[in-house]
Amino acid sequence: MIYNTLRFIYSLLFGLILPFVTLQKLIRSRKNKGYRQRISERYGFVPFRLKQSIWIHSVSMGESIAIAPLVKKLASTRPQDHFIVTTMTPTGSAQVQKLYATFSNIHHSYIPYDIPCLLKRFIKCVKPKLCIIMETEIWPNLLAVCTAKQISVILLNARLSQRSADGYARIRFITRKMLGQLTHISVQSTDDAKRFINLGMVRNKISVDGNIKYDFPIAHDLASNAKALRNTFNKKHIWIAASTHQGEDEIILKAHQTLLQQLPDTLLILVPRHPERFDQVAELIQNRQLNCSRRSLNESTHNIDIYLADTMGEMMLLYAVSDVAFVGGSLVNKGGHNMLEPAALAKPILSGTSVFNFAEVASKLQAAHALTFVTHSNELAVVLQKLFIEPQIAKEQGGAAIVVFNQNKGALDKQFSIVEAFLC
Repeated sequence: MIYNTLRFIYSLLFGLILPFVTLQKLIRSRKNKGYRQRISERYGFVPFRLKQSIWIHSVSMGESIAIAPLVKKLASTRPQDHFIVTTMTPTGSAQVQKLYATFSNIHHSYIPYDIPCLLKRFIKCVKPKLCIIMETEIWPNLLAVCTAKQISVILLNARLSQRSADGYARIRFITRKMLGQLTHISVQSTDDAKRFINLGMVRNKISVDGNIKYDFPIAHDLASNAKALRNTFNKKHIWIAASTHQGEDEIILKAHQTLLQQLPDTLLILVPRHPERFDQVAELIQNRQLNCSRRSLNESTHNIDIYLADTMGEMMLLYAVSDVAFVGGSLVNKGGHNMLEPAALAKPILSGTSVFNFAEVASKLQAAHALTFVTHSNELAVVLQKLFIEPQIAKEQGGAAIVVFNQNKGALDKQFSIVEAFLC
């Protein structure tokens, strides 16, 4: 009764601020028009109807890419079923539409805001018999509405950092109620399982199945495409700074300027995390008087210092072109991003120390001497210079990275079996 009252207050407050949330998206759409498109879907108005479906929610681009092998396997083995994949961000939406372009039984929509009437409208349109949520994107009304309509909810590839667990512990009564509405949780590690159990999750509803992010395919033509692109640069040394955030690009650019003083034949491929920042980063590069070419404009790559990768969906290609990979979101307090993509390509990996989103992966890579942490621009420049001057060290670190990657595969089949069991 108390929980339902709290949820009612939460829903009421969410409803009151909803106009401002929509306004914020419209303001943000000045830099990324995706935020003003298909707004009606966020209110539960789906432009199609399904007699029955399997609902899969992945928040943004990274999660959408990670769960894609599982979704494709399910859709291929169950062609009679329809799948609805929801996301929250325009980048995630674009990625989903690209990933499943050839699947007629996979549909896409933005997830509605977490308000009961909007969720009920959405569910009425797509009629899910099962809801699969990627990682830890749980919302009180989503769980409550699914429970009321007897829709099983599975949390796949779940992770729970100590930092997040401490936060949930402050609202333990609410957390326990929400966890009780989950049908099953498949976690990445035993530490994750312990944290969920400490918060009140029933032990027999948890399984430890590994991280599905290790189980992604590599395109057969990746190596040849990477070689062709690299040849256009005509540079001896190439490094990539991937998924960088505001406040991080300045550090990266300063490190590159320092590196150029020692190794002038070096190129930085800079990949900002958010598309709305592409122009801002281009201006930042220009202000530092560095020669830059933008990939989206197909500009000349002759005699450049920076290659600004302002396109989407090409991260693996850009990693493959590079000799060394720095993974962003880690020099600022964002928790880091996926280190497994460069690991799969045997690249030595550098990162800042904020890696709470990938703590388990980072720990394994560091233990294998495949990952080096840096804290500021001068340290980053020094480490890069060493890896370029001593390529044998870079090769050893890259080799260690791919060993970690290969040793930790297998979560895909385990998570597929879990989903199948709930669909039988």
